[in-house]
Amino acid sequence: MSESLSREHLDLVVASKPGVSLAELAATLSAKHGKLIIAARVGGEVTGLSTILEEENQVEFLTFDSPEARQIYRHTAAHVMAHAVKSLFPDAKLGIGPAIEDGFYYDFDVGGRLTEDMLPEIEKKMAEIVAKDIPLERIEISRNDALKKFEELGEIYKVELLNEMTEEKVTLYRQDDFIDLCRGPHLPSTGYVRAFKLTGLAGAYWRGDENRPMLQRIYGTAYETQDALQAHLERLEEAKRRDHRRLGIDLDLYTIDETAGAGLVYWHPKGSVVRRIIEDFWKDEHTKRGYHLVYTPHIARADLWKTSGHFDYYRDNMYVFEVEDDEYVLKPMNCVGHILIYKSRKRSYRELPLRFAELGTVYRRERSGTLHGLMRVRGFTQDDAHIFCMREQIADEISGVVQLAEYMLKVFGFDTYEVDLSVRDPNTPERYAGSDEDWHAAETSLADVLKSMRIPFRRCEGEAVFYGPKIDIKLLDALGRGWQGPTVQFDFNLPRRLGVEYVGSDGHSHYVVMIHRTVLGALERFMGVLIEHYAGAFPLWLAPVQVAVLPVLEGNEGYAADLVKKLSEKGIRAELVGSDQKLGYRIRAKSMEKVPYIVIVGNKEEEDGSVSVRKRKHGDLGSMPSDQFMNLLQSEIIQRSP
Repeated sequence: MSESLSREHLDLVVASKPGVSLAELAATLSAKHGKLIIAARVGGEVTGLSTILEEENQVEFLTFDSPEARQIYRHTAAHVMAHAVKSLFPDAKLGIGPAIEDGFYYDFDVGGRLTEDMLPEIEKKMAEIVAKDIPLERIEISRNDALKKFEELGEIYKVELLNEMTEEKVTLYRQDDFIDLCRGPHLPSTGYVRAFKLTGLAGAYWRGDENRPMLQRIYGTAYETQDALQAHLERLEEAKRRDHRRLGIDLDLYTIDETAGAGLVYWHPKGSVVRRIIEDFWKDEHTKRGYHLVYTPHIARADLWKTSGHFDYYRDNMYVFEVEDDEYVLKPMNCVGHILIYKSRKRSYRELPLRFAELGTVYRRERSGTLHGLMRVRGFTQDDAHIFCMREQIADEISGVVQLAEYMLKVFGFDTYEVDLSVRDPNTPERYAGSDEDWHAAETSLADVLKSMRIPFRRCEGEAVFYGPKIDIKLLDALGRGWQGPTVQFDFNLPRRLGVEYVGSDGHSHYVVMIHRTVLGALERFMGVLIEHYAGAFPLWLAPVQVAVLPVLEGNEGYAADLVKKLSEKGIRAELVGSDQKLGYRIRAKSMEKVPYIVIVGNKEEEDGSVSVRKRKHGDLGSMPSDQFMNLLQSEIIQRSP
């Protein structure tokens, strides 16, 4: 039974007798609680309600509040959608259709015939399938029999998946005349899917490989109630309004030009201003905390990455090329360069901990289908640092990194976050470098630090990188969406592979322990998150243009220009918006550009040396002396108010 069960959900735990259907037990409890029971957990395993227990057991029933139940609910909705598409397009070939965060999708090969305006028709057909309350039948058959069946159906993509499986038995799910290859579990019948909506259509290469066929992916979402669905759809509309890809163009911040290559960012002057402010703040804070700023080249010989192990574990994500018959790599991370700086001379224990930090641009060979604005790119800058220390210094160093990460997130306006402890999967040791003893020590060290700082965390097996476990901090934006942010990675492998040592107090050489860490993550992704968090309306200290000065008439432009000059001399980013357009038009234009302050100066302001001030989201602040206005700006900038 889950330790996190609420008092209400304790009532959903029952002892069952052999031969009893979970669906029968669920029906009684569902009526009692007024909640739809979706699945059950028996002996630690989640199972569908169609299961009949063979022995007495304790059963925990799951409602939509459970993440596992939501996944089952939405995966069943994906099957309903696939059933609808096959009904409308009998020759459609099925790809895959998983549940995803907040929804589901399914990939189809229909010769590119699907269009956005067909989604309502597919929804209508889904509603018919739901209304029929068709049972979902689980079928267990041999892999060979499944192959024959899907070959007869012409389902080439299912056949490919089956050919790669090694199991002797596989499971299918049938609902009426629709059948699919699936492990399940599922809802008992289609009638359980109460509220759904198809949200979009996109292209998707089969299995994410640009060399494979382009399929069409239909996205959708499903909720337990219509009210919950409507609330989610409203959040989606707000997310569209905040989409950094649209705002990046509207606010003239950056472009990704396909003529130069997908996933490569070109920062415009305004975007560069915001990025420079972030970088300068980052450098100052790291210098205060004893970090040494370094710079490393963008390329290095492949032999270095082979020695480090990256070539074995990360080869598919690296750009490899030849220079004078020698293999080189565009660096996918900065750690190896920092190690070379450390090893440039012999180090003593008295120098440790030694902290190297770099805003280092790296390159990853991401598939085109995975690229997404600033959030997933091929070239990006990491706010990277590596700490070389002794084992007895680990706890203090990790604590220091977590404290710095918390501070940085708070300054940028992120007050809430979630923490994962990513550890290795003990069932697949071949995916990781190092001994069991080292892994246990590293995982324990990270967990102990989080516990000592009273930071709640979730343990995630199989999410560690190949060289060590890590702490992942997911920041939550204004819409409550989680984004990958700070990461703290424990590494005992690279020092041994690359001979990273120090001379101890005993006069002997010892391997250092390395801590890899970022406190913002990739700057490109962080900028994308910032844009969406603030909907492009950056706080004053980050805004590319902080003040727009608008003269009422042409005759007021001299006073306006003088004011812009004085603001600039005080380090305030101001621009003059000439009087060639009507005042109302200029005010609207600057408001659309989300400039924090709009200053209007006419004859009256020029006569008494004042300004008329409009503040974003606050409206007209009235008239005030220009010196008072400048002091107000400087105070707000220093405070870094969100």
